[in-house]
Amino acid sequence: MLSESSAAVVTATLPVVRAHADRITGRFYARMFAAHPELLNLFNRGNQATGRQQAALAASVVAYAGHLTGENATGWTAVLERIAHKHAALGIAAHQYPLVGRHLLAAVGEVLGAAVTPQVAAAWDEVYWLMACELVAREARLYAATGLPHGGVVWRDWRVTGVTPQATDVVSVTLVPVDGGPVPGFVPGQYVSVAVDLDGGRGRQIRQYSLSGRPDADHWRITVKRVRGAGAAPDGLVSGFLHDHVGPGGTLPLSPPFGEVSAVAGQGPLLLVSAGIGLTPAMSALAHLAATAPDRPVVLAHADRDGAAHAHRADLVELHARLPRLRLRLWYEETTGDDARGLPAEVTRGRIDPELIPLSPDVHVHLCGPLPFMNRVRGGLLRRGVPVERIAYEVFGPGMLPEVG
Repeated sequence: MLSESSAAVVTATLPVVRAHADRITGRFYARMFAAHPELLNLFNRGNQATGRQQAALAASVVAYAGHLTGENATGWTAVLERIAHKHAALGIAAHQYPLVGRHLLAAVGEVLGAAVTPQVAAAWDEVYWLMACELVAREARLYAATGLPHGGVVWRDWRVTGVTPQATDVVSVTLVPVDGGPVPGFVPGQYVSVAVDLDGGRGRQIRQYSLSGRPDADHWRITVKRVRGAGAAPDGLVSGFLHDHVGPGGTLPLSPPFGEVSAVAGQGPLLLVSAGIGLTPAMSALAHLAATAPDRPVVLAHADRDGAAHAHRADLVELHARLPRLRLRLWYEETTGDDARGLPAEVTRGRIDPELIPLSPDVHVHLCGPLPFMNRVRGGLLRRGVPVERIAYEVFGPGMLPEVG
């Protein structure tokens, strides 16, 4: 908890910090990367270019300050656990937190100027360190669970055994450990970090990809969509590299599995809702259930641009045969007469309608897709009476959904 004196200062200054939060975090990243350019390798340059990374950091720090002062009732246990898993997947180390804190507090001073008195600086320093210490502790537990020291090398080399086209601009990549050692298990819904060394001296970049195969298989599978730039966003550096330069026999450094969200939580009916490449954790969940709980009632509600963009369609045919209580409900923005051919599914033209998703009273839900999509679907499910604690979600990239509403 904040000290009484700091709580009063943070409460008084929170509105002005919130109003300038994006400028503060933008200045923070500029300062930190200028002083430590090696840290560029840890951050998604596409998200930096569009400002998504800066906005996510600003929202997190401001919301945490509001949590400490009692302004909001955000469930921070889940939020901090989500951030800790993302950090562990990158190999973030405890010794990096003082560096971040130094540049973040300096950025506050540069943006707000004389308003940052010694008392104000001390109070916001306390906010940062309360958040940092919670994250360091959670990350230490995650590293210990994987047998790694906090901030140790998380990478292990994996050999590519196959690259399979799955849909327009989508391929799946299967991998086995180069060292011949065991393939770690994972929980459907977890992801791994993939590191690539880009051509032309552009350095290393890291991205997270959900594991899309069966958890007890003798290999891992990830499914990668090529990111096409739009507006201010550039083409995806890593997805483009994986599509253009990775083939059987190649190697990739991968992290252990991380991610706090299970796509198969609960024992009763399960609803998997996805859009686009957000289908990948659902595919892992279905493969796992086909092997371990084939009689569990499952609905897959998936949205995509069209049938050609829908990855893993062929896998769904095979999985449906092994899951007698699986119901497939698809929405395509563009449809043709062949969309349902060979696929035991109901296909609707247009965007997914939360009111038409089949629901059971005791259903557990897993969402994965773009933030606006998940926010709309979750809102619809909450209005239909699904308790918030039974709706789990996974976010690709920075950002999070509101914890309620």
